[in-house]
Amino acid sequence: VFRACEINRTGARLVGINPAALSFLAFAGSGALGAAAGIFIAPVTLATYDMGFLLGVKGCVAAIIGGLNSVGGAVLGGLLLGILEAFGAGLVSSGLKDALSLLVLLGVLLGRPEGLIGAVAGRKV
Repeated sequence: VFRACEINRTGARLVGINPAALSFLAFAGSGALGAAAGIFIAPVTLATYDMGFLLGVKGCVAAIIGGLNSVGGAVLGGLLLGILEAFGAGLVSSGLKDALSLLVLLGVLLGRPEGLIGAVAGRKV
């Protein structure tokens, strides 16, 4: 039923499936599954409220480096950021590798605001 709504919403509606209700059911089900996973994993990993903040910041930096309109650019930006952080931790200090990612973000935003791959992808359209 979910696949029918995904492929052809009009056809699913004609058969009698309510796509809006099914979308709500999928959203609620994914939220419940995520909540259940959090409930089961939190006692094991000693979860805190800010566990994924730095990962989210680095993911955002990688997406901006590669270009926000290119998935391949975001992957390339993530690889480039990881390599730069690894070299930065070896050359300067491992405590400054998080600051290095923000400095790279600042440099990319000042030099090429569309990202490294974003300008190339924008010219094709």
